[in-house]
Amino acid sequence: MKIALTRYWSKRISDEFILAQETTFRLSADTFLEPDFIFFDRQTKLKDLRAGNVHLAVEIADSTFAYDIGRKAALYASFGIAELWVIHALRLETRIHRRPSLTGYQDMIDLASDQELLPAFAPELSVTLSELELN
Repeated sequence: MKIALTRYWSKRISDEFILAQETTFRLSADTFLEPDFIFFDRQTKLKDLRAGNVHLAVEIADSTFAYDIGRKAALYASFGIAELWVIHALRLETRIHRRPSLTGYQDMIDLASDQELLPAFAPELSVTLSELELN
């Protein structure tokens, strides 16, 4: 799944953005997460990466899916991550979270594997998981 998404997005991402994989992402001095993917503007240096300049974080989960759409999503929202996708690795279902607030995301939608996932910041990076070569 991660390899297929990396290949897919690497071919489509514009020069304006960076796709970082499995990087330690410090949200504060004592809070950090390790999302599977994050997208941010090219002019932002990795050492300067903050919640406010991340356009999209993507978590791929199976046994941790409930935690990732619950407590972890609330943490991302409380720091202001604009958009979070949590993809269930086995079912290929995705929960998209948008409009962060201190109490969680205000907009959430669940999409099946045959539905298009469309990032708010870059429509050219849309993906339909059922169409990826996952072998």
